[in-house]
Parts: sequence; C-alpha cells; structure tokens
Amino acid sequence: MPKSTRNATSGSSNLSATLWAAADALRNNMDAAEYKHVVLGLIFLKYISDAFEAKHTELEAQRAQGADPEDPDEYRAVNIFWVPKEARWSHLKANAPQPTIGKLDEIRKHGHVLTPGRYVGAEAVEDDGEPFDEKMKRLTATLREQQAEAAKLDEAIAANLKGLGYGG
Repeated sequence: MPKSTRNATSGSSNLSATLWAAADALRNNMDAAEYKHVVLGLIFLKYISDAFEAKHTELEAQRAQGADPEDPDEYRAVNIFWVPKEARWSHLKANAPQPTIGKLDEIRKHGHVLTPGRYVGAEAVEDDGEPFDEKMKRLTATLREQQAEAAKLDEAIAANLKGLGYGG
C-alpha cells in the first residue's frame, strides 16, 4: 500500500477512535436510547448554525450595500434556517459552562427538547391559552382565505396585463 494511503487510513482510524472516545465521555452513564435525542439535536443545531454563520458573515460584508445580517428573510430567501441570537452555536458554547448544562435530569425535565433557550436563560414565551388544535384550525382557515384572495388578485393582474397587451 502506498505511504499516503496508509497515513490516510491511520489518520481516519485515529479520528474515529477520538470521536468515539469523545462520544463515550459525553454519554457518561446515559442510556444510548436517551443519548441519541441529545446528540442528534446538537448535531442538527451545529449544522444549521454553521450554514447560518457563513451567511451571516457574508451579509455583514454586504452591510454597506443594504444587507441586514439580522433579517430572517435574508436567510429564508436562500433556504437557510434563521437562528435567533440566543440559539446560535457561539452563544451556546459561551454559556455551556453553567453547572446545569448537560445534566440528564435537566434535559429530562424538558422532555428531551433541546431548544437552546431552555438551558441558557432565554425568556420563556408565554402560552396564549388557545389550544393547539383550535389555533391550527383558525390559522389554516385564515391561510385558505388569504390564498383565495391571492388567486383573485392574480386573475385581476393577469386580466389587466392582457388589457394592456402584455398578457398571453
């Protein structure tokens, strides 16, 4: 085997062993069935945070041209998740040394939900008291009304454009 291939395999093996040891240390005495909820959530958060931070840096550089790095629409326009300040990886990493962070009891208390604000002191959002099913029905009905109105407006615009000689 060529030397470069052997080194790459050895490096891959070392990386794998290092990652496995780190995962085992993080897991501690937690059952794997519970551990996956924590780790998969963190992996996903890290993934979306990396994409968000790359776009944020790009928008910061374009601020003079009118870009706003704190505008969620800038991210939605390119299919990148908007990440609020208190949920960003850098914020979580800075606040991670708190004594309750990562304690299984604390995570269980929140039903294994890894919304970062639960663990770093973000303000809780008050419940509006409307049951979820009722709220979804109401919001869905409003959406349908808006879609119907949008269809009417599209037809009117198309008719006006046709009247001006620009319609097909």
